[in-house]
Amino acid sequence: METIQRLAGYQRAALQRQAHHLAAVATVGKQGITEQVVLHVERELTNHELIKVRFSDFKEERRPLAEMLAGRTQAALVSVIGHVAILYRSAPDAQNRRIHLPERA
Repeated sequence: METIQRLAGYQRAALQRQAHHLAAVATVGKQGITEQVVLHVERELTNHELIKVRFSDFKEERRPLAEMLAGRTQAALVSVIGHVAILYRSAPDAQNRRIHLPERA
């Protein structure tokens, strides 16, 4: 199992800018983080690398749930803003990467 990628502040800021226009591709509802949600998020991260997940329920617990979802999908939690979490996981094959993180500020 690979480790969760750590992001520097300037990398988080760059990813937040890139995610601004994205729509949420997954929703965590009344049932919480189910296996179906995890599988869907896995698939979306594989296809897009950078995604948004909306929390329609569990709004007070969205940060710990977002951290748990990031851990289960081996993604980095970029940020939680309002009821939306931004997750990032680079493509394993460098040729398929759509998003390139800045190396330094």
